[in-house]
Amino acid sequence: MSLHHDIVTHVETTQAFDARETVKMTKHVAVLMGGVSNERVVSLSSGKSCAEALRRAGYRVTEVDVSHDISERLRELAPDVALNALHGRFGEDGTIQGVLEFLRIPYTHSGVLASALAMNKHQAKVVLKAAGVPVTEHILASRAEVVGWTHGMPPPYVIKPVADGSSFGVIIVRQAQPGLLGALAGENWEGGSELMVERYVPGRELTCTIMGDAALPVTEIVTDLAFYNYEAKYEVGGSQHILPAKIPPRVYDKVQEMSLKAYVALGCRGITRTDFRYNEAAAPDSNGELVCLEVNTQPGMTPTSLAPEQAQYAGHSFEELVSWMVEDASCNR
Repeated sequence: MSLHHDIVTHVETTQAFDARETVKMTKHVAVLMGGVSNERVVSLSSGKSCAEALRRAGYRVTEVDVSHDISERLRELAPDVALNALHGRFGEDGTIQGVLEFLRIPYTHSGVLASALAMNKHQAKVVLKAAGVPVTEHILASRAEVVGWTHGMPPPYVIKPVADGSSFGVIIVRQAQPGLLGALAGENWEGGSELMVERYVPGRELTCTIMGDAALPVTEIVTDLAFYNYEAKYEVGGSQHILPAKIPPRVYDKVQEMSLKAYVALGCRGITRTDFRYNEAAAPDSNGELVCLEVNTQPGMTPTSLAPEQAQYAGHSFEELVSWMVEDASCNR
């Protein structure tokens, strides 16, 4: 091969790299964060982390604390891409996704339908069960019904809002405990009027992030708290992440397989994180019981979050992860 060819190839490669960097510098990304849900504080942390990483990666970034005038603000900003770092209602239930579709602003993560399905735990379970993803049995009940119950199903069971995230409003009922449901009857309850009551699955907490069409390494979450609640998820030291999870290979592979199957069944895009319970004592001869708890279409991107940690273990820096999310953005998701 000639020296002339080597020089030309080097020049062409350098020009292509420079062109990509120029696109990054000129691409304007609006990081949507904060919002009006129970998960506002978490979203602000996720958004700040993403914005800082995108700036380090060379993008032009505007941080947008989302309120009810978001349509007008986005029209004024006219960003090339919206990175959705919102959590909870209005941010991951299809609402902001619909706004972005209407404004024709390419955005990250899942689209309107997948976001709405995943956020509604009942509807998500219907879809997942039909796709062959193992889920727990459950019933739906109004808040008033649950407050007046002796027991809706034999304990232990879990009560949770049908459409909320970050373990807000989750109550584990292990036995008859007078006054346990008092929070549901109080004026400060913000979990909505419709609740889901599902069988409690003991065992180990496992989670797996999907990035595009790839399942990232599986993490086991260990906490000394009652369960993997808000404090365990977001407080420093609230939980320990064992990555990769030390579980039987067949179970490890099944977690990844079921995470990808759930992603496809719900029609997800971008990154998701799917949470499982693994009860190895339930059926020891067949590697135990593995149950899908939920699919999170807007995984946390805070300093203690699982998805960035799993991506890092798979060889993707945080800057590379958020850059991939921006370049993957589109409408009609």
